[in-house]
Amino acid sequence: MAIVSFNATARDQAGKGAARTLRSKGFIPAVIYGHGRDPQALSLNARDLDKLLGHIQAESTVIEVSVGGTTSKTLIREIQRHPIKRQILHVDFQALVAGEKVTVSIPIVLEGIPEGVRLGGGVLDQTLRELEIEVDPSSIPDHIEFDVTNMVIGDSVHVSDLKMPEGVEVLDDPETSVAVLAAPRAVIEETAATEPVEGAEGVAEPEVIGKGPGDEEEGEGEGESKK
Repeated sequence: MAIVSFNATARDQAGKGAARTLRSKGFIPAVIYGHGRDPQALSLNARDLDKLLGHIQAESTVIEVSVGGTTSKTLIREIQRHPIKRQILHVDFQALVAGEKVTVSIPIVLEGIPEGVRLGGGVLDQTLRELEIEVDPSSIPDHIEFDVTNMVIGDSVHVSDLKMPEGVEVLDDPETSVAVLAAPRAVIEETAATEPVEGAEGVAEPEVIGKGPGDEEEGEGEGESKK
């Protein structure tokens, strides 16, 4: 489980005007809530926050927020951003308590190079990159790994194939696809081109006796459509 520390400052003023003033000075308004506690308004250093978010998985990393000598284990539950500038406007932290399960999303990491890629030129497509789980805050995994080394063309991986640590409950549908190993595109196109057209078997092509005006142009059009 990843745990990082972050210092914050308690703030008394609230409202849009106070928040704008705070942001103009290089700080971000935030709040800690949860577990029967009154919401606590905070002020975060914008530069330190950007640095923190640049190297963690915000949705699944436990952050120990220190405010005036008191430390709370938290998870970031929401980051509000400006719709155009994308700058952070507000952050919500949820206080955590051991034994009280939380819902988080963790990354799915595929390990190794599939046999179907090495020997068959296949293409591995990861269709699901995050897994939603319910878990005790003290047991949140950094990520879930799956070894794809033995996958061959045509193989697929589903949520039910992933091995979970003890105490982790998966909330995603077990049949949801995680990854598929497909044939090379060139092979797919060649197969499609050589498959017989349904109903065409046994049908004789008309004999061409002569070309009328415009027959040559139509023939070229047909040839182009078959490329």
